[in-house]
Amino acid sequence: MASNILRVVFTNGASIPMLGLGTWNSAPGQVAQAVKDAIDAGYRHIDCAHVYENEHEVGEGIAAKIAQGIVKREDLFVTSKLWNTFHRPNLVLGALQTTLRNLRLKYLDLYLIHWPQAYREGVELFPLRPDGKRVHFSDVDYVDTWPRMERLVDTGIVRNIGLSNFNSRQVQRILDVPRLPPATNQIECHPYLHQAKLTEFCHQQGVTVTAYSPLGSPARPWAKQTDPVLMEDPVVKTLAEKHSKSAAQVLIRYQIQLGHVVIPKSVNRERIVSNADVFGFTLDADDMKQLAKLERNGRLCPESFSFGHPHHPFEEEFRNTSP
Repeated sequence: MASNILRVVFTNGASIPMLGLGTWNSAPGQVAQAVKDAIDAGYRHIDCAHVYENEHEVGEGIAAKIAQGIVKREDLFVTSKLWNTFHRPNLVLGALQTTLRNLRLKYLDLYLIHWPQAYREGVELFPLRPDGKRVHFSDVDYVDTWPRMERLVDTGIVRNIGLSNFNSRQVQRILDVPRLPPATNQIECHPYLHQAKLTEFCHQQGVTVTAYSPLGSPARPWAKQTDPVLMEDPVVKTLAEKHSKSAAQVLIRYQIQLGHVVIPKSVNRERIVSNADVFGFTLDADDMKQLAKLERNGRLCPESFSFGHPHHPFEEEFRNTSP
């Protein structure tokens, strides 16, 4: 199956598999096996982050498959992300080294600034204020973080660098200063939240879009019973029946046909295998239009802990609703 997974080429000539395994919110104790199952199923792209607190399990899964001779390190594309408490330039290298140790790797294929807003430096990933609703901010500007990301590429311990959760204005600020432009902007993207203007801007600037939560993140911890469930949407279910595919397969295929890299998360072997079986069918023009019409600006991951931060990417969206 690995040979069936299409790749997207970055502006620097490097390429990334269009389908990857997401590892956010995966239950502890299940991640290593999920990674092993994904590699067995043909996945060669694994998406990680320090803040997920499971990179040591990802590393265990990768190491096992390399030891078995199923893959070589160079066959894999591994992504991780610089967390918000490490934006200060002198902390970037140490944060990466921690990730590499946890993943048991000597280099990353892609390293992203996870969010544009910086949090107070320290051991706490979410340094909460006394009210428990907001984090303490740091005054570091992500534009000052970027040159340190570039140095990681210079040394060879990172092959490509990029962004995550940056709005178009913030992407442009990075594009205005770099020696090395960002390879990708990883953003929430699904039929309830297309972010069409942002994705069009990124494509125009040669920045690949990576779509996270493509299935609507049904297992997100803060989901409410009254929230709409994307995979149960009548349009999605009808298209799944039309193509004799699952709702998840339709949603993943949708992102691929939009030209996006897509990283659905699962720890269930059957679903991991099923999620990769999306290169043998095509959504037609009418299917694509129906899914596009589902837009409801339904952002699922607002990072509300940092509302009020000058670099919060969605502050304008939530200005009228945030307390």
